[in-house]
Amino acid sequence: MRPTLAPAVLTHRVDGAGTPLLLLNGGLMSFTVWEPVAASLAARHRVIRCDFRGQLLSPGEPPATLEGHARDVLALLDQLRVDRVHVAGTSFGAFVGVTLAASRPERVASLALVAATDRVERGSGEDKLGAALRRACRVAAEGADGGQLLDLLARQTYSPEWLTARSEILLLRRQQMASLPPSWFRGVERFLDALDGLDLRPELARVRCPALVLGAELDRTFPLECSRALARSLSGATLEIVAGAGHAVVVEAPDRVAQILESFVARVSGEGVPI
Repeated sequence: MRPTLAPAVLTHRVDGAGTPLLLLNGGLMSFTVWEPVAASLAARHRVIRCDFRGQLLSPGEPPATLEGHARDVLALLDQLRVDRVHVAGTSFGAFVGVTLAASRPERVASLALVAATDRVERGSGEDKLGAALRRACRVAAEGADGGQLLDLLARQTYSPEWLTARSEILLLRRQQMASLPPSWFRGVERFLDALDGLDLRPELARVRCPALVLGAELDRTFPLECSRALARSLSGATLEIVAGAGHAVVVEAPDRVAQILESFVARVSGEGVPI
């Protein structure tokens, strides 16, 4: 009988030196999208980025649960010999970050949750969006136009101003998404399946590290009331709102996101806020 091989470590990139800071992707991201944020943070930190399994760059089937993704992240930190790290995750990455901080508190120095929520109620707008996205992924994996997934996502993900100003970029992204292989759409569907019936309140109650919730004023996926509920579920959490940005706040306002993260990590680690 052949031995069972451990899955390959997540594809990743490390920039800078100093206090380790891990940036976790949203479900339909690749870590390259963090570039403007990471470039700023790398001036003072060892910035670690990775693709989850099932995203564009990491090999293997995506885990079926948030716990599985958290184990993949821990394996990466072990390989990099990072014992303790500040974690910032957006959307799906925020959910993995909560799971990691709740299950392995000794490994997480602080937790920043961007454009996220504490739960998705059955029959809510967020729940219906997830169901529609899963259907779009399923038909794309069966050969339909994969660009329809971006059509569905665009108004939910970006602010109206961003959509108007970058219509040509959006068209290019639609073409790129339509050319992705069926395996990618199946992977996205598994990401969404992992969020079915999401309720992070038990895990949030176990988080003991300093926490920041960063919401986006125009987020239609997880509106501001979701950010406020998330902050209430985290004892002592700081709440920051980025004005004029949608769910893809790390894309629309990277300088502001980097500034908020930098100030938060500096404050909780006692390094002093950079001037």
